[in-house]
Amino acid sequence: MLTRQEIGDSMLEIVKGDITVEETESIVNAANDRLSPGGGVSGAIHRAAGPMLWQECKKHNGCATGEAKLTGGYNLKADYVIHTVGPVYSGSRDDAGKLKSCYYSSLCLASDNGIKSISFPSISTGIFGYPVREASQIALGTIIDYLKTHKEIKLVRMVLFSTGDYETYRTSLEEVLGEDL
Repeated sequence: MLTRQEIGDSMLEIVKGDITVEETESIVNAANDRLSPGGGVSGAIHRAAGPMLWQECKKHNGCATGEAKLTGGYNLKADYVIHTVGPVYSGSRDDAGKLKSCYYSSLCLASDNGIKSISFPSISTGIFGYPVREASQIALGTIIDYLKTHKEIKLVRMVLFSTGDYETYRTSLEEVLGEDL
């Protein structure tokens, strides 16, 4: 399953897949604030990358919600892992701003390091409980706005593990762009 949309000089893709096997230059880890191996996406990335990822993560002394940190990719196909800590969903107005900051900070970190392609999971929609539909609109809106004003990144891929999440993101992309895909 693949949906593609040109945004300026860049490509935005939505795919159903496994982020640990992505061949983009970087993948994003939906991390906890210690950047430690855990469950979900973070646990899968740490297992696939191997123990050296955790060794490098320890040197960062954690990460605040909405910020991003860069490490090597180790045993992954991606050269880099960008770790970002999403908000635990509370229903407050602050949640959206914190989630937007995760995507924006990750994109800025990629641009600042000359990274041309990046794969994101759906941040905060697993154990952190963010509703997928709302999260997808924030994620896609932030990515599209970034790509319209920054030319460094040529490919942004949203990698969704389930068919349901893929369909939600595909529908949200139509709504954010205001057109049928």
